[in-house]
Amino acid sequence: MAVIELLHKEEWGTGMNSLEKKSFYSFLSLYIISSVLFISIIGYWYYAAQKRSLENETYYRLQHIADMHSGDIIVAHMQGVELKSRVVPGDVKVAYIDSLGLVIKGLLIEPFMKREVGYFHFDKYNVFVSNGPREHLGIEYVVIQSDSLFGELVNLKVNVIKAIVVAMIFIIFIAVVLAKLFMRPVRQRVEQIERFIDDVTHELNTPITALSMSTNQAIKQSKCSENTLRNISISTKQLYDIYSSLTYLNFTPKKSQDESVDMAELLSSSIEYYRPLCESKKITINSRLERFNVNVDSSKLKLLFGNLISNAIKYSHPNSTVEIELKDGVLSVKDYGIGIESLKQKEIFKRYQRATKYAGGFGVGLSIVKSIANEYGIDVELDSTVGKGSEFRLDFSKAI
Repeated sequence: MAVIELLHKEEWGTGMNSLEKKSFYSFLSLYIISSVLFISIIGYWYYAAQKRSLENETYYRLQHIADMHSGDIIVAHMQGVELKSRVVPGDVKVAYIDSLGLVIKGLLIEPFMKREVGYFHFDKYNVFVSNGPREHLGIEYVVIQSDSLFGELVNLKVNVIKAIVVAMIFIIFIAVVLAKLFMRPVRQRVEQIERFIDDVTHELNTPITALSMSTNQAIKQSKCSENTLRNISISTKQLYDIYSSLTYLNFTPKKSQDESVDMAELLSSSIEYYRPLCESKKITINSRLERFNVNVDSSKLKLLFGNLISNAIKYSHPNSTVEIELKDGVLSVKDYGIGIESLKQKEIFKRYQRATKYAGGFGVGLSIVKSIANEYGIDVELDSTVGKGSEFRLDFSKAI
């Protein structure tokens, strides 16, 4: 757990929230438990196979020793010579038993063991009883006893357990790495959503505060000044723009209702919609619009125009100009504001990505523009220089 916590801190820095922790540890636990179960089964199968192999090896080894001793006994009896002691491995004990069941040479590890042919197990010893001598020299049984198998099985268990422990440590390390890789995109998306919520909250606070102040002022004065009405209008439109963007981002979007739309007419309407915001920042909009019809959902096209125009106004310096041109089905929206860094120009079309914190925003406007453009096959181009401004060009001539 110490290793997991260390890697956890290094990866996430400030830590995960409760939902992320639950997902992280659920994946980690599932992976580790299934892997440990698999490794344990493999370890058990390996141990069982090796145990059978060692048992067979011990059986044939003891049988071979018994056969050699039986042969020595028969040869000594047939040749009438003295039976010589055969050298045996250190783990082996040999006993000769006569026809009366008495031990005439050696020692039995189990004095009261049955005097019959077979292969037996007593405590730590494996015992092989052979009647190979055939009562030559009065010996009926040769008993071969060895505790080597017990020691080998103990070593085998220890080695298998060590291998399983090492494998488990490796698996835990791999599991932590995989869990972090698994959680990384989730973490990034959660951070994006958290920033998005913070930005939306901030964006909503501004028009709501302005509406509240303007309304209170009108109530106190018992009338609405032109400036108060302008503030109410701008704030209401800002709230509506946020509402429209959030509606478009709904996980279950509504089906498009495409129709033939005069882009010049809809653009003019959008420009007039944002006229009060331009006046509040002392920004002038110069427009040159040619009629061009395109078959799209008018609400989506209005949202696309709104995001382009509001962004141009938002990121322009006061007392500057925004130029909007529609010619041959190509829409150009150009401002002379802060511009966008070259490295961030591809990123700004991704959802929740913002090129700058200047003038607020919550990082979905251009992603909506790109999404609608992709839906209708509209080519989008961007030219921007930091400190000089930006120009967005949308080619509707090939739109489906």
